[in-house]
Amino acid sequence: MGENARILIVDDDEDIRKVLTTILEDEGYIVESVGTARKAIAKTRDNFYNLALIDVRLPDLVGIELLTRMNDSTPKMRKIIITGYPTLQNAIEAVNRGADAYIIKPFDMEKVLDTIKEELMKQEEEKRYSQEKVADFIEARVKELEAKGNLAYKRKP
Repeated sequence: MGENARILIVDDDEDIRKVLTTILEDEGYIVESVGTARKAIAKTRDNFYNLALIDVRLPDLVGIELLTRMNDSTPKMRKIIITGYPTLQNAIEAVNRGADAYIIKPFDMEKVLDTIKEELMKQEEEKRYSQEKVADFIEARVKELEAKGNLAYKRKP
């Protein structure tokens, strides 16, 4: 599940992007990174990502606002806010705007990796649940149509 998951890192600090990319690639993830919200939006338009790590402070847009835009364009992608400036206010706002998790810098990499794994497992569970619901709907609809067909057949003679 985690292996080959696609992760987008959105942080204006190039060193953080490099370190996270190296560690996540060593864990088997496919990683891309960008330094601005504008580039992140463009990336998510063109590519699929399972998860995004989004810094709160970006040069062109506040990370919380990026969350809102990403929720509109990529609602199934898991979004984790990362910040070196934690406040209760921005944590609450992040969750209210669709963040799936909130991580404080400097990173405890074990916590970061555990959070990513947990979010990817939740995503997989949601996908499985959605597929089951679609299968149940199709099965019920087929039975309904068969029943209507049988009733129409019985009425003809």
